[in-house]
Amino acid sequence: MEIKDMQGEVDRWITQFEEGYWSPLSMLARLTEEVGEFAREVNHQYGEKPKKPEEAIGDLALELADILFIVICYANSLNIDLEDAFKRVMAKYRYRDNDRWTRKE
Repeated sequence: MEIKDMQGEVDRWITQFEEGYWSPLSMLARLTEEVGEFAREVNHQYGEKPKKPEEAIGDLALELADILFIVICYANSLNIDLEDAFKRVMAKYRYRDNDRWTRKE
C-alpha cells in the first residue's frame, strides 16, 4: 500500500464520524501516548525492565502501526502530502549524511 493510499484510508475512516480529526494539540498528546506505549514494549523486550510473568508480550508491529496511524491523521488534518514529505526528507538525509557512516563493501 502506498502512503497516499494509507492517507486516503485513514481519511475515510476518520471522516465517517461527526467529530472528525482531533485538534493538533490533542493529536500530539495521542502521538506521545502511542510512542510511550512503543517505548515501554521495547524496554520490556530489549531493555532492562522485563515484564511481569503474568503480562503478555506486546506486539511491536502494532505499536508502530498505532504511531503511523496518528502521524497520518496529523498529516491529513494539516493537508500534508506524506509521500512528498518523505521524498524531501530522504533527499535531506542523502545529502546531509552521505559520508557520515562506513558503507558496506
